[in-house]
Amino acid sequence: MAALARLIDARLAALPCGLSLEWPGGRAGAAAAPVRLRLRALRPLAWLAQGQVGRLGDAYVRGELDIEGELPDVMAVAAALAGDPVRRGARWAWPGWLQHWRSRWLHHRQRDAAQVRFHYDVCDDFFGLWLDPLRVYSCAYYLLADRAADGDEAARLARAQQAKLDLVCRKLRLAPGQRFLDIGAGWGGLLLWAAEHYGVQATGITLSANQHAHVNRLIDQRGLRGRVAMQLLDYRGLPADGGYDRIASIGMFEHVGRGQLDGYFRQLERLLRPGGLVLNHGITAGGLDNDQLGAGMGDFIEQHIFPGGELVHVSRVAQCLARSGLELLDAENLRPHYARTLWAWSAALERQLPAARALTSEATVRAYRLYLAGSALCFERGWLALYQLLAARPDGPRDAAGLRGARCDYAFDRSDLSGGPATVTGGRRA
Repeated sequence: MAALARLIDARLAALPCGLSLEWPGGRAGAAAAPVRLRLRALRPLAWLAQGQVGRLGDAYVRGELDIEGELPDVMAVAAALAGDPVRRGARWAWPGWLQHWRSRWLHHRQRDAAQVRFHYDVCDDFFGLWLDPLRVYSCAYYLLADRAADGDEAARLARAQQAKLDLVCRKLRLAPGQRFLDIGAGWGGLLLWAAEHYGVQATGITLSANQHAHVNRLIDQRGLRGRVAMQLLDYRGLPADGGYDRIASIGMFEHVGRGQLDGYFRQLERLLRPGGLVLNHGITAGGLDNDQLGAGMGDFIEQHIFPGGELVHVSRVAQCLARSGLELLDAENLRPHYARTLWAWSAALERQLPAARALTSEATVRAYRLYLAGSALCFERGWLALYQLLAARPDGPRDAAGLRGARCDYAFDRSDLSGGPATVTGGRRA
Protein backbone atom coordinates (compact mmCIF):
# COMPACT_ATOMS: atom_id res chain seq x y z
CA MET A 1 0.00 0.00 0.00
CA ALA A 2 2.86 2.40 0.73
CA ALA A 3 4.23 2.00 -2.81
CA LEU A 4 0.77 2.55 -4.28
CA ALA A 5 0.34 5.67 -2.17
CA ARG A 6 3.68 7.04 -3.47
CA LEU A 7 2.62 6.45 -7.08
CA ILE A 8 -0.69 8.20 -6.50
CA ASP A 9 1.03 11.07 -4.69
CA ALA A 10 3.15 11.61 -7.81
CA ARG A 11 0.00 11.63 -9.97
CA LEU A 12 -1.72 14.12 -7.68
CA ALA A 13 1.33 16.38 -7.63
CA ALA A 14 0.86 16.98 -11.35
CA LEU A 15 -2.61 18.41 -10.78
CA PRO A 16 -2.93 22.21 -10.62
CA CYS A 17 -5.38 21.86 -7.71
CA GLY A 18 -5.38 19.98 -4.43
CA LEU A 19 -6.89 16.49 -4.22
CA SER A 20 -6.71 13.96 -1.42
CA LEU A 21 -7.74 10.31 -1.65
CA GLU A 22 -8.80 7.71 0.83
CA TRP A 23 -9.37 4.04 -0.05
CA PRO A 24 -9.57 0.84 1.96
CA GLY A 25 -6.18 0.52 3.56
CA GLY A 26 -4.54 3.65 2.17
CA ARG A 27 -4.55 7.37 1.51
CA ALA A 28 -2.67 9.89 -0.61
CA GLY A 29 -2.48 13.62 -1.09
CA ALA A 30 -2.63 16.49 1.37
CA ALA A 31 -5.25 16.03 4.09
CA ALA A 32 -6.25 19.71 3.80
CA ALA A 33 -6.78 19.60 0.02
CA PRO A 34 -9.93 21.43 -1.18
CA VAL A 35 -11.23 18.27 -2.91
CA ARG A 36 -11.41 14.85 -1.28
CA LEU A 37 -12.37 11.49 -2.75
CA ARG A 38 -13.34 8.68 -0.39
CA LEU A 39 -13.28 5.35 -2.23
CA ARG A 40 -15.00 2.19 -1.08
CA ALA A 41 -12.96 -0.02 -3.46
CA LEU A 42 -9.66 0.07 -5.35
CA ARG A 43 -11.17 -0.04 -8.86
CA PRO A 44 -11.66 3.75 -9.19
CA LEU A 45 -7.91 4.26 -8.72
CA ALA A 46 -7.35 2.94 -12.24
CA TRP A 47 -9.93 5.35 -13.64
CA LEU A 48 -8.22 8.20 -11.82
CA ALA A 49 -4.88 7.24 -13.37
CA GLN A 50 -6.48 7.08 -16.84
CA GLY A 51 -8.34 10.41 -16.45
CA GLN A 52 -11.70 8.65 -16.89
CA VAL A 53 -13.76 11.29 -15.13
CA GLY A 54 -17.01 9.90 -16.53
CA ARG A 55 -16.41 6.56 -14.82
CA LEU A 56 -15.49 8.32 -11.60
CA GLY A 57 -18.75 10.26 -11.88
CA ASP A 58 -20.69 7.05 -12.44
CA ALA A 59 -19.08 5.53 -9.35
CA TYR A 60 -20.13 8.62 -7.36
CA VAL A 61 -23.74 8.33 -8.55
CA ARG A 62 -23.78 4.64 -7.60
CA GLY A 63 -22.37 5.37 -4.15
CA GLU A 64 -19.03 3.62 -4.76
CA LEU A 65 -17.16 6.78 -3.81
CA ASP A 66 -17.91 10.11 -2.15
CA ILE A 67 -16.76 13.54 -3.29
CA GLU A 68 -16.20 16.33 -0.79
CA GLY A 69 -15.46 19.94 -1.65
CA GLU A 70 -16.96 22.92 -3.44
CA LEU A 71 -18.11 22.01 -6.94
CA PRO A 72 -16.00 24.67 -8.73
CA ASP A 73 -12.93 23.08 -7.09
CA VAL A 74 -14.16 19.60 -7.99
CA MET A 75 -14.57 20.68 -11.62
CA ALA A 76 -11.05 22.13 -11.67
CA VAL A 77 -9.77 18.68 -10.69
CA ALA A 78 -12.00 17.05 -13.32
CA ALA A 79 -10.69 19.39 -16.02
CA ALA A 80 -7.09 18.57 -15.14
CA LEU A 81 -7.82 14.84 -15.23
CA ALA A 82 -9.80 14.99 -18.48
CA GLY A 83 -7.21 17.01 -20.41
CA ASP A 84 -8.87 17.85 -23.73
CA PRO A 85 -12.04 15.71 -23.99
CA VAL A 86 -12.72 17.04 -27.50
CA ARG A 87 -9.49 15.55 -28.83
CA ARG A 88 -9.97 12.47 -26.66
CA GLY A 89 -13.51 12.02 -27.97
CA ALA A 90 -14.21 8.78 -29.82
CA ARG A 91 -14.46 8.88 -33.59
CA TRP A 92 -16.82 6.51 -35.35
CA ALA A 93 -14.74 3.73 -36.86
CA TRP A 94 -17.43 2.38 -39.20
CA PRO A 95 -18.62 3.98 -42.46
CA GLY A 96 -20.60 7.20 -42.24
CA TRP A 97 -23.69 5.65 -43.81
CA LEU A 98 -23.80 3.02 -41.05
CA GLN A 99 -23.52 5.71 -38.38
CA HIS A 100 -26.37 7.56 -40.09
CA TRP A 101 -28.72 4.58 -40.12
CA ARG A 102 -27.82 3.61 -36.57
CA SER A 103 -28.80 7.10 -35.43
CA ARG A 104 -32.07 6.89 -37.34
CA TRP A 105 -32.87 3.56 -35.68
CA LEU A 106 -32.07 4.98 -32.24
CA HIS A 107 -34.44 7.91 -32.78
CA HIS A 108 -37.77 6.48 -33.81
CA ARG A 109 -40.80 8.11 -32.18
CA GLN A 110 -41.40 5.65 -29.34
CA ARG A 111 -37.74 5.60 -28.29
CA ASP A 112 -37.49 9.40 -28.43
CA ALA A 113 -40.59 9.74 -26.25
CA ALA A 114 -39.17 7.34 -23.66
CA GLN A 115 -35.79 9.11 -23.64
CA VAL A 116 -37.34 12.55 -23.22
CA ARG A 117 -39.52 11.34 -20.35
CA PHE A 118 -36.51 9.71 -18.67
CA HIS A 119 -35.07 13.20 -18.24
CA TYR A 120 -37.93 15.69 -18.07
CA ASP A 121 -40.41 13.64 -16.05
CA VAL A 122 -38.08 13.09 -13.08
CA CYS A 123 -40.13 15.47 -10.89
CA ASP A 124 -41.44 18.94 -11.73
CA ASP A 125 -40.83 20.22 -8.21
CA PHE A 126 -37.23 19.00 -8.34
CA PHE A 127 -36.54 21.17 -11.39
CA GLY A 128 -38.42 23.99 -9.71
CA LEU A 129 -35.86 24.01 -6.89
CA TRP A 130 -33.08 25.33 -9.11
CA LEU A 131 -34.66 26.84 -12.24
CA ASP A 132 -35.98 30.41 -12.40
CA PRO A 133 -39.66 31.10 -11.52
CA LEU A 134 -40.71 30.58 -15.18
CA ARG A 135 -38.86 27.22 -15.25
CA VAL A 136 -36.93 28.09 -18.39
CA TYR A 137 -34.64 25.10 -18.86
CA SER A 138 -32.26 26.49 -21.48
CA CYS A 139 -29.42 29.00 -21.79
CA ALA A 140 -30.19 32.43 -20.31
CA TYR A 141 -29.04 35.73 -21.84
CA TYR A 142 -27.11 37.93 -19.38
CA LEU A 143 -27.22 41.59 -20.32
CA LEU A 144 -24.09 43.61 -19.62
CA ALA A 145 -25.38 45.16 -16.39
CA ASP A 146 -26.19 41.74 -14.93
CA ARG A 147 -22.84 40.28 -16.00
CA ALA A 148 -21.05 42.91 -13.90
CA ALA A 149 -23.50 43.08 -10.99
CA ASP A 150 -23.03 41.52 -7.58
CA GLY A 151 -25.83 40.37 -5.31
CA ASP A 152 -28.68 37.95 -5.71
CA GLU A 153 -27.72 35.36 -8.34
CA ALA A 154 -31.27 33.95 -8.41
CA ALA A 155 -32.68 37.38 -9.30
CA ARG A 156 -30.01 37.82 -12.00
CA LEU A 157 -30.90 34.42 -13.45
CA ALA A 158 -34.61 35.32 -13.56
CA ARG A 159 -33.83 38.58 -15.39
CA ALA A 160 -31.46 36.80 -17.77
CA GLN A 161 -34.09 34.20 -18.66
CA GLN A 162 -36.64 36.93 -19.38
CA ALA A 163 -34.01 38.66 -21.51
CA LYS A 164 -33.48 35.40 -23.44
CA LEU A 165 -37.21 34.93 -24.03
CA ASP A 166 -37.47 38.47 -25.32
CA LEU A 167 -34.36 38.07 -27.48
CA VAL A 168 -35.95 35.05 -29.19
CA CYS A 169 -39.21 36.93 -29.74
CA ARG A 170 -37.45 39.97 -31.17
CA LYS A 171 -35.23 37.90 -33.45
CA LEU A 172 -38.38 36.27 -34.80
CA ARG A 173 -40.08 39.67 -35.22
CA LEU A 174 -43.16 38.42 -33.41
CA ALA A 175 -46.30 40.54 -33.82
CA PRO A 176 -49.94 40.29 -32.72
CA GLY A 177 -52.02 37.73 -34.61
CA GLN A 178 -49.12 35.67 -35.95
CA ARG A 179 -49.29 31.88 -35.68
CA PHE A 180 -46.34 30.88 -33.50
CA LEU A 181 -45.11 27.32 -32.91
CA ASP A 182 -42.79 26.36 -30.01
CA ILE A 183 -41.24 22.93 -30.60
CA GLY A 184 -40.16 21.39 -27.29
CA ALA A 185 -42.00 23.99 -25.24
CA GLY A 186 -40.86 22.69 -21.85
CA TRP A 187 -42.71 24.24 -18.92
CA GLY A 188 -44.15 26.93 -21.16
CA GLY A 189 -41.87 29.90 -20.48
CA LEU A 190 -41.44 31.03 -24.10
CA LEU A 191 -44.91 29.93 -25.18
CA LEU A 192 -46.69 32.06 -22.56
CA TRP A 193 -44.22 34.95 -22.87
CA ALA A 194 -44.84 35.19 -26.61
CA ALA A 195 -48.62 35.15 -26.14
CA GLU A 196 -48.73 37.62 -23.26
CA HIS A 197 -46.05 40.06 -24.44
CA TYR A 198 -46.37 39.82 -28.22
CA GLY A 199 -50.01 38.86 -28.80
CA VAL A 200 -49.37 35.80 -30.97
CA GLN A 201 -51.56 32.73 -31.40
CA ALA A 202 -49.24 30.22 -29.77
CA THR A 203 -48.99 26.43 -30.04
CA GLY A 204 -46.48 24.36 -28.09
CA ILE A 205 -45.59 20.69 -28.27
CA THR A 206 -43.70 18.39 -25.89
CA LEU A 207 -43.10 14.69 -25.32
CA SER A 208 -43.10 15.13 -21.53
CA ALA A 209 -46.37 14.22 -19.83
CA ASN A 210 -45.43 16.30 -16.78
CA GLN A 211 -44.68 19.40 -18.84
CA HIS A 212 -47.85 18.97 -20.90
CA ALA A 213 -50.00 18.90 -17.76
CA HIS A 214 -48.12 21.79 -16.14
CA VAL A 215 -48.48 24.14 -19.11
CA ASN A 216 -52.15 23.37 -19.60
CA ARG A 217 -52.78 24.29 -15.96
CA LEU A 218 -50.99 27.61 -16.54
CA ILE A 219 -53.02 28.28 -19.69
CA ASP A 220 -56.26 27.92 -17.74
CA GLN A 221 -54.99 29.87 -14.72
CA ARG A 222 -54.02 32.83 -16.94
CA GLY A 223 -57.17 32.76 -19.05
CA LEU A 224 -55.26 32.03 -22.25
CA ARG A 225 -57.35 29.11 -23.51
CA GLY A 226 -58.17 29.85 -27.16
CA ARG A 227 -54.97 31.86 -27.65
CA VAL A 228 -52.47 29.26 -26.42
CA ALA A 229 -52.48 25.48 -26.89
CA MET A 230 -50.10 22.83 -25.57
CA GLN A 231 -50.04 19.39 -27.18
CA LEU A 232 -48.40 16.10 -26.19
CA LEU A 233 -46.95 15.45 -29.63
CA ASP A 234 -43.80 14.53 -31.56
CA TYR A 235 -42.63 17.18 -34.01
CA ARG A 236 -43.00 14.60 -36.78
CA GLY A 237 -46.71 14.33 -35.97
CA LEU A 238 -47.51 17.96 -36.81
CA PRO A 239 -49.44 18.44 -40.08
CA ALA A 240 -46.94 19.98 -42.50
CA ASP A 241 -49.28 22.54 -44.02
CA GLY A 242 -46.92 25.51 -44.05
CA GLY A 243 -49.27 27.50 -41.85
CA TYR A 244 -47.01 28.93 -39.13
CA ASP A 245 -45.62 32.46 -39.39
CA ARG A 246 -42.89 31.84 -36.81
CA ILE A 247 -41.28 28.76 -35.25
CA ALA A 248 -38.94 28.45 -32.26
CA SER A 249 -37.10 25.30 -31.23
CA ILE A 250 -35.26 25.93 -27.96
CA GLY A 251 -33.04 23.25 -26.45
CA MET A 252 -34.83 20.47 -28.32
CA PHE A 253 -32.84 19.52 -31.41
CA GLU A 254 -30.11 17.89 -29.27
CA HIS A 255 -32.58 15.02 -28.90
CA VAL A 256 -33.24 14.64 -32.64
CA GLY A 257 -30.19 12.53 -33.53
CA ARG A 258 -27.61 13.00 -36.29
CA GLY A 259 -29.43 10.68 -38.66
CA GLN A 260 -32.68 12.62 -38.29
CA LEU A 261 -31.36 16.18 -38.66
CA ASP A 262 -32.13 16.50 -42.37
CA GLY A 263 -35.67 15.30 -41.78
CA TYR A 264 -36.04 17.59 -38.77
CA PHE A 265 -35.16 20.72 -40.72
CA ARG A 266 -37.29 19.61 -43.69
CA GLN A 267 -40.21 19.33 -41.30
CA LEU A 268 -39.56 22.86 -40.02
CA GLU A 269 -39.49 24.12 -43.59
CA ARG A 270 -42.82 22.43 -44.35
CA LEU A 271 -44.42 23.82 -41.18
CA LEU A 272 -43.37 27.39 -42.01
CA ARG A 273 -45.28 29.62 -44.40
CA PRO A 274 -43.31 31.19 -47.28
CA GLY A 275 -41.45 34.20 -45.93
CA GLY A 276 -41.71 33.00 -42.33
CA LEU A 277 -38.88 32.79 -39.78
CA VAL A 278 -37.56 29.97 -37.60
CA LEU A 279 -35.09 30.15 -34.72
CA ASN A 280 -33.19 27.00 -33.69
CA HIS A 281 -31.44 27.32 -30.31
CA GLY A 282 -29.35 24.37 -29.19
CA ILE A 283 -26.11 22.86 -27.95
CA THR A 284 -23.46 22.00 -30.53
CA ALA A 285 -20.23 20.02 -30.31
CA GLY A 286 -16.89 21.73 -29.85
CA GLY A 287 -15.15 19.31 -32.25
CA LEU A 288 -15.78 18.61 -35.91
CA ASP A 289 -15.35 14.84 -35.88
CA ASN A 290 -15.76 13.31 -32.43
CA ASP A 291 -19.03 11.54 -31.72
CA GLN A 292 -19.07 12.66 -28.10
CA LEU A 293 -16.80 14.12 -25.45
CA GLY A 294 -14.03 11.81 -24.33
CA ALA A 295 -12.71 10.97 -20.85
CA GLY A 296 -16.04 9.16 -20.34
CA MET A 297 -17.95 12.45 -20.09
CA GLY A 298 -20.29 11.67 -22.98
CA ASP A 299 -20.98 8.21 -21.59
CA PHE A 300 -21.94 9.70 -18.20
CA ILE A 301 -24.47 12.07 -19.80
CA GLU A 302 -25.90 9.26 -21.93
CA GLN A 303 -26.36 6.94 -18.98
CA HIS A 304 -27.57 9.27 -16.24
CA ILE A 305 -29.02 12.43 -17.83
CA PHE A 306 -29.87 12.51 -21.55
CA PRO A 307 -30.13 9.05 -23.12
CA GLY A 308 -30.10 9.37 -26.88
CA GLY A 309 -28.64 12.88 -26.93
CA GLU A 310 -26.40 13.48 -29.96
CA LEU A 311 -24.44 16.63 -30.71
CA VAL A 312 -22.92 17.83 -33.97
CA HIS A 313 -20.74 20.81 -34.86
CA VAL A 314 -22.58 23.98 -35.85
CA SER A 315 -21.20 23.64 -39.40
CA ARG A 316 -23.10 20.35 -39.74
CA VAL A 317 -26.26 22.03 -38.44
CA ALA A 318 -25.92 24.78 -41.05
CA GLN A 319 -25.52 22.18 -43.81
CA CYS A 320 -28.66 20.30 -42.75
CA LEU A 321 -30.58 23.55 -42.50
CA ALA A 322 -29.53 24.58 -46.02
CA ARG A 323 -30.40 21.17 -47.51
CA SER A 324 -33.92 21.59 -46.17
CA GLY A 325 -34.47 24.74 -48.22
CA LEU A 326 -34.15 27.17 -45.31
CA GLU A 327 -31.91 30.23 -45.63
CA LEU A 328 -29.57 30.93 -42.70
CA LEU A 329 -29.87 34.61 -41.77
CA ASP A 330 -28.13 35.07 -38.44
CA ALA A 331 -25.97 33.02 -36.05
CA GLU A 332 -25.10 33.90 -32.45
CA ASN A 333 -22.94 31.85 -30.08
CA LEU A 334 -24.16 32.12 -26.47
CA ARG A 335 -21.54 29.76 -25.02
CA PRO A 336 -20.39 32.01 -22.11
CA HIS A 337 -24.02 32.73 -21.24
CA TYR A 338 -24.70 29.01 -20.85
CA ALA A 339 -21.68 28.56 -18.59
CA ARG A 340 -23.05 31.24 -16.28
CA THR A 341 -26.58 29.82 -16.48
CA LEU A 342 -25.37 26.38 -15.48
CA TRP A 343 -23.32 27.70 -12.58
CA ALA A 344 -26.42 29.56 -11.37
CA TRP A 345 -28.47 26.34 -11.59
CA SER A 346 -25.70 24.42 -9.83
CA ALA A 347 -25.50 26.92 -6.98
CA ALA A 348 -29.29 26.88 -6.59
CA LEU A 349 -29.35 23.07 -6.39
CA GLU A 350 -26.52 23.10 -3.83
CA ARG A 351 -28.67 25.34 -1.62
CA GLN A 352 -31.56 22.87 -1.84
CA LEU A 353 -29.90 19.46 -1.47
CA PRO A 354 -32.09 18.16 1.40
CA ALA A 355 -35.28 19.13 -0.45
CA ALA A 356 -33.94 17.63 -3.69
CA ARG A 357 -33.22 14.31 -1.98
CA ALA A 358 -36.72 14.28 -0.50
CA LEU A 359 -38.27 14.80 -3.95
CA THR A 360 -36.15 12.32 -5.92
CA SER A 361 -33.31 10.06 -4.73
CA GLU A 362 -29.71 10.29 -3.63
CA ALA A 363 -28.56 8.88 -6.99
CA THR A 364 -30.56 11.48 -8.95
CA VAL A 365 -29.21 14.34 -6.85
CA ARG A 366 -25.64 13.10 -7.26
CA ALA A 367 -26.08 12.78 -11.04
CA TYR A 368 -27.47 16.32 -11.39
CA ARG A 369 -24.81 17.84 -9.14
CA LEU A 370 -22.13 16.55 -11.51
CA TYR A 371 -24.18 17.21 -14.65
CA LEU A 372 -24.83 20.90 -13.93
CA ALA A 373 -21.33 21.76 -12.73
CA GLY A 374 -19.68 19.56 -15.35
CA SER A 375 -21.70 21.15 -18.15
CA ALA A 376 -20.76 24.60 -16.87
CA LEU A 377 -17.12 23.52 -17.11
CA CYS A 378 -17.61 22.27 -20.69
CA PHE A 379 -19.06 25.58 -21.85
CA GLU A 380 -16.37 27.57 -20.01
CA ARG A 381 -13.63 25.60 -21.77
CA GLY A 382 -15.26 25.67 -25.22
CA TRP A 383 -15.76 21.92 -25.30
CA LEU A 384 -19.43 22.63 -26.06
CA ALA A 385 -21.15 25.62 -27.65
CA LEU A 386 -24.68 27.04 -27.78
CA TYR A 387 -25.94 28.59 -31.03
CA GLN A 388 -29.05 30.48 -31.97
CA LEU A 389 -29.57 30.12 -35.72
CA LEU A 390 -32.21 32.30 -37.35
CA ALA A 391 -33.45 31.16 -40.77
CA ALA A 392 -36.25 31.83 -43.23
CA ARG A 393 -38.29 29.97 -45.77
CA PRO A 394 -37.74 32.24 -48.79
CA ASP A 395 -40.24 33.38 -51.45
CA GLY A 396 -42.65 35.26 -49.26
CA PRO A 397 -44.46 38.49 -50.21
CA ARG A 398 -42.62 41.41 -51.81
CA ASP A 399 -40.56 43.08 -49.09
CA ALA A 400 -40.65 46.75 -48.01
CA ALA A 401 -37.95 47.70 -50.51
CA GLY A 402 -39.89 46.10 -53.38
CA LEU A 403 -37.22 43.46 -54.00
CA ARG A 404 -38.14 40.32 -55.87
CA GLY A 405 -36.75 36.83 -55.63
CA ALA A 406 -35.96 35.05 -52.35
CA ARG A 407 -38.04 37.24 -50.06
CA CYS A 408 -38.82 36.81 -46.36
CA ASP A 409 -39.88 38.76 -43.27
CA TYR A 410 -36.32 39.45 -42.14
CA ALA A 411 -35.18 43.09 -42.28
CA PHE A 412 -31.49 42.14 -42.79
CA ASP A 413 -30.36 44.37 -39.94
CA ARG A 414 -30.31 44.15 -36.14
CA SER A 415 -31.70 47.60 -35.38
CA ASP A 416 -34.85 46.24 -33.73
CA LEU A 417 -32.98 43.89 -31.39
CA SER A 418 -32.15 46.67 -28.92
CA GLY A 419 -34.35 47.40 -25.95
CA GLY A 420 -35.83 45.39 -23.11
CA PRO A 421 -38.83 43.12 -22.65
CA ALA A 422 -41.90 44.11 -24.59
CA THR A 423 -45.49 44.52 -23.45
CA VAL A 424 -48.64 44.19 -25.52
CA THR A 425 -51.22 46.90 -25.05
CA GLY A 426 -54.53 46.80 -26.86
CA GLY A 427 -53.28 43.95 -29.06
CA ARG A 428 -50.13 45.85 -30.10
CA ARG A 429 -46.56 45.47 -29.01
CA ALA A 430 -45.52 48.56 -27.04
